[in-house]
Amino acid sequence: MQFIEDANKQALEIMQTAQPTLVGMGIAKDVVPGMHKKLVMHAGPPITWDKMSGPLRGAVIGGLIYEGLAQTPEEAETLAASGEIEFDPCHHHNAVGPMAGVVTASMPVFIIENKTQGNFAYCTQNEGLGQVLRFGAYGPEVVEHLKWMEKTLYPILKEALEIHGPIDLKNLIAQSVQMGDEVHNRNKATTSLFIREMASSIVKTNSSREDQVKVFDFLNSNDHFALNLSMPAAKATMDPVGKVKHSTVVYTMCGNGTEFGVRVAALGDRWFTAPAEIIDGLYFPGYSMDDANPDIGDSCITETMGIGGFSMATAPAIVQF
Repeated sequence: MQFIEDANKQALEIMQTAQPTLVGMGIAKDVVPGMHKKLVMHAGPPITWDKMSGPLRGAVIGGLIYEGLAQTPEEAETLAASGEIEFDPCHHHNAVGPMAGVVTASMPVFIIENKTQGNFAYCTQNEGLGQVLRFGAYGPEVVEHLKWMEKTLYPILKEALEIHGPIDLKNLIAQSVQMGDEVHNRNKATTSLFIREMASSIVKTNSSREDQVKVFDFLNSNDHFALNLSMPAAKATMDPVGKVKHSTVVYTMCGNGTEFGVRVAALGDRWFTAPAEIIDGLYFPGYSMDDANPDIGDSCITETMGIGGFSMATAPAIVQF
């Protein structure tokens, strides 16, 4: 029908003219709409504590300990099951989160503005690999690392960004897909370009040389750091599409480890969900699909924008994944 075709043309125009820009950083409770001390945001469509998978439960436990709302994992589980904690998708708060995607009140977030449409999106800083919250780890070393990111990494990056000024993420992504990234599972070029962009401003911050070295070492060791920029860039691009009446464009895709959900522009905020699938991909030696959790995370927001899996040809190094 012509009105659907016209709506989809409008949606495509919104996508193509979007200008996602990193404009600042802030603490979630101060900048993310609706955030409060007892709200835990998560990846994927809505879910309750009793239906959460192991990785998401672990991330919730770690988030509650990080916030000081619980002192032990046992206390955190009791609190999470008590009804005192509100659980809500990141997507309901203009945000996205990789893997478990847990965001709590004290976590620093990137602030992305779509300069064309005037809307904002938010995402936490990427933790790196290993024992990290987004995979469901919640040991003392995980919480300690999150505190370092809050107390050291965040202030330096925030000040550096204020010195540097806004960063055009569309331009950064456009360069990186010509350098071997597809900007979902491979972000090595995007991260490298971000470091290059920010390096001079980081050394100009009012911080110690020791802390600056630690920040550079962390960024240099974390090829996935820019994922937490490409995701909100895609979120800021696609949210206005969700307001196009009659459009059949899917503007949200995500998983919470139990269910996978999509939202279609013409149907607004309504979720369509189905059981999340086990990923048939490349596993570490000694592991297989039998060990895997069903698909989890908001990161396939990148695919709604046309990158990620849909631009796999730009990232031959990870085709086997």
